[in-house]
Amino acid sequence: MSVIYHITTAGEWERARAAGEYTMSTRGTTLAEQGYIHCSSTGQVALVANAIYQGVPDLVVLVINTGLVRPQIRFELVPGSDEPFPHIYGPLNTDAVVQTRPYRPGANGRFSFPEAD
Repeated sequence: MSVIYHITTAGEWERARAAGEYTMSTRGTTLAEQGYIHCSSTGQVALVANAIYQGVPDLVVLVINTGLVRPQIRFELVPGSDEPFPHIYGPLNTDAVVQTRPYRPGANGRFSFPEAD
């Protein structure tokens, strides 16, 4: 199983589960506004969290099975990145999320993420 990850709040995820699809792109930006949902590979999760989600309470990481995602997934370079990030081009069907993980920073205020699942 190939997986990608997405960081969101517990509240946003609960709303998505009730609706059957997830439509946020990233912090404060919807899929409709951005055109895709920002995701990460394992090695990119902490980088994104430290850059965008500092101080945001009740974070969760969605573990997404790429084989179950209905919209197209494209791996694309973003400015300042050496490796492409996965982007989902449409609403994420919630049944593609195989796990959710609470996500909190360490004692030093910085996020980390395990390199292996």
